[in-house]
Amino acid sequence: MKLILDACVLYPTVMREMLLAAARAGIYTPLWSDRILEEWARAAARIDPAQEAQARGEIAMLSAHWPRARVQATDGLMNRLWLPDPADIHVLAAAVAGSADGIVTMNAKDFPRNILAEEGLTRADPDTLLLGFFEAQPDAMRHAAETVLAEARRLSGEDWTLRSLMKKARLPRLGKALEQA
Repeated sequence: MKLILDACVLYPTVMREMLLAAARAGIYTPLWSDRILEEWARAAARIDPAQEAQARGEIAMLSAHWPRARVQATDGLMNRLWLPDPADIHVLAAAVAGSADGIVTMNAKDFPRNILAEEGLTRADPDTLLLGFFEAQPDAMRHAAETVLAEARRLSGEDWTLRSLMKKARLPRLGKALEQA
């Protein structure tokens, strides 16, 4: 399964790390475009210029790890597509150009399911998607979550629990499932 990752799920860090850990486990293939990656870097810059530099470094590492993840949509494709927010058409175009199965986004209102279905695409929010991955492959996802938790503890110096970290990362259902398993 190939999924376009919208910029809003690449930044924040814990959400991105959980999604990419699932990809590293072979559960799905991630896709993105240059414009999506640029949106991530600009979002980080709005918080702090140092975070932009870090984001650009992480983007370079992603590009090295998944060299085939980058897709390019043509202007003709972008011109034929429509979404409620024209600023999101590039994400839909990248999904179509990459022959993706779906788009992972937090932005449900600007990616109506009926419009995506016309292009053979689905829309998934990251919490539901990752919960489904956990249910299908609990060992792989638990390992991923524990790795992300250890790194969050190391970087923040805080004693996070899986549930509290996932809740902060807007992955509350995944966090609850990980805690109960």
